[in-house]
Amino acid sequence: MPGDAKRNKSNCLEDLRRRILTEVFEPGSYLDETEIAEAYGISRPPLRELLRQLAGEGYVILHENRGAQVAPMTHKTLRNFFIAAPMIYAAIGRLAAQNATKPQIMRLKDTQLLFRAAIRDKDTAERALTNERFHSIMGEMADNEFLMPSLRRLLIDHTRIGMTFYSPRHPELADQRVVAVEQHDQFIALIDAGDADACAELAIAHWELSRAQIESFVSPGSVFVPLGRVPESMP
Repeated sequence: MPGDAKRNKSNCLEDLRRRILTEVFEPGSYLDETEIAEAYGISRPPLRELLRQLAGEGYVILHENRGAQVAPMTHKTLRNFFIAAPMIYAAIGRLAAQNATKPQIMRLKDTQLLFRAAIRDKDTAERALTNERFHSIMGEMADNEFLMPSLRRLLIDHTRIGMTFYSPRHPELADQRVVAVEQHDQFIALIDAGDADACAELAIAHWELSRAQIESFVSPGSVFVPLGRVPESMP
């Protein structure tokens, strides 16, 4: 039935995003199109449409004759991640405070409740996903077609790094998780008040909260973070 096919396609898209963000599909790995199509009950043509959409969003890279590769996290992309993150997060925070609607603020509050619950339950995947959703909603609030693609791409790698960085296996980061929750609450209050300057400043502080620790996880001699396989055609 057409309705079932549409639903299967939608479920496939959301599940592929989730699996990439939570590193079920590791950075740099290649997706098995036949296996995915069979698992979700869709044919190859609509699956390839989904993969093109995911490529446009930054989740995968399409290679001729090799298929879809989960976006690698190379040293170059991580370096650019650290350069771009504070600028993009600050701009999103400022515009979110200026442009947010009441329904968007309610969605942000609902997501914050889920974020708190994930931290309480020590659910690493849900914590990473709800954090991504929180900042994605802020991106929607910013309502800027130039910034949103950059934010989306930034959040993909931030979420994947977070799968290691925010693991409950690292109890020494518990205090930092508490501060992160509090800062999310502050974002909501500042956005609700329309305080653009303070929201931009908080975005920088929120980034700085995790920057040094993230750097320690991806720098030489640190705990290993999988960067993914670079295609053979690349240096």
